[in-house]
Amino acid sequence: MRTHQIATVPGDGIGNEVIPASLKVLDAVGASCGFQMNYTNHDFSCEHYKKTGAMMPADGLERLRDSDGIFLGAVGYPGVPDHVSLWGLLVPIRRTFQQYINLRPVRLLKGVDSPLKNPGDVDFYIVRENTEGEYSSIGGRLNEGTEHEMVVQESVFTRRGVDRVMKYAYTLAAKRNKKLASATKSNGIVHTMPFWDERFREVGKAYPEVEQSQFHIDILSAHFVGRPSTFDVVVASNLFGDILSDLGPAIAGGMGIAPGANLNPEKEYPSMFEPVHGSAPDIAGKNLANPIACFWTGAMMLDHLGETEGAQLILNAIEALTSQGKVLTRDLGGNASTQEVTEEVVAWIKKA
Repeated sequence: MRTHQIATVPGDGIGNEVIPASLKVLDAVGASCGFQMNYTNHDFSCEHYKKTGAMMPADGLERLRDSDGIFLGAVGYPGVPDHVSLWGLLVPIRRTFQQYINLRPVRLLKGVDSPLKNPGDVDFYIVRENTEGEYSSIGGRLNEGTEHEMVVQESVFTRRGVDRVMKYAYTLAAKRNKKLASATKSNGIVHTMPFWDERFREVGKAYPEVEQSQFHIDILSAHFVGRPSTFDVVVASNLFGDILSDLGPAIAGGMGIAPGANLNPEKEYPSMFEPVHGSAPDIAGKNLANPIACFWTGAMMLDHLGETEGAQLILNAIEALTSQGKVLTRDLGGNASTQEVTEEVVAWIKKA
């Protein structure tokens, strides 16, 4: 039997509900498709930070290194600033393990309502550069606390870093509907964005079959709302991709059904899979969290591990139930609990 070693990091809040629920789904799929998931749990979290002053132990990255995948629930805790969890856990994992692709599917599932009046058939991917760009620690403050205070924040764009995300996006588009859109702002950001545009065109020469387009980030955001069905694959820098990958799910039913992956495509290091939603402390522990985003994230993990049949089985189960208007959680206009959604999905998988 095929086996996969998975490091689970439930994190904070509803992460401690949706990760255990997702493991039940993954185990059901494994039993059906002939593979087994072996889990090692890690309590890296904001609660860990409150107790120890660190998001994870000093050897935390080494504990994750030998896994086939990292399955993260959510991080965030009242009283712990967001930049602490980002730079204390997520960024070190992404950069140490060269997870330079952040991949976010945006798909309007059957039976799920969009807040848009006529969204059309929404089914595209956002490919976000995930390890450099605008999210750099280069910079600082001078004359802090005085009237002469100055703050400098540097962006870092390398040819290697930009080209590899472009190649991934072009390759993905070539496998789908052969359309790739690039997010830019080269009319206002005079160094990094013209460079981004140049590399987009240069890398694109190797993919003549892919239709290329580029949009300034402001009008691209408007097009996400006005005509989301026209997109196939969108590639963006770290900052712009971060924004778009929240806007996309918002037009396709909300964060409760939004999956995400931080990929090392070469599989030299483990990739990390995390749903887009946060820790939602307001509903944590109440059995109200929508686990669909985490289920879908688990499907992305299976696909990365080569278990394509299992990945598709999860997606089929999710959409079979949403298309019937069943097991819709509160954020989708229903009243089903986390447990009820999980039981329905597992039951569907076992019958498939």
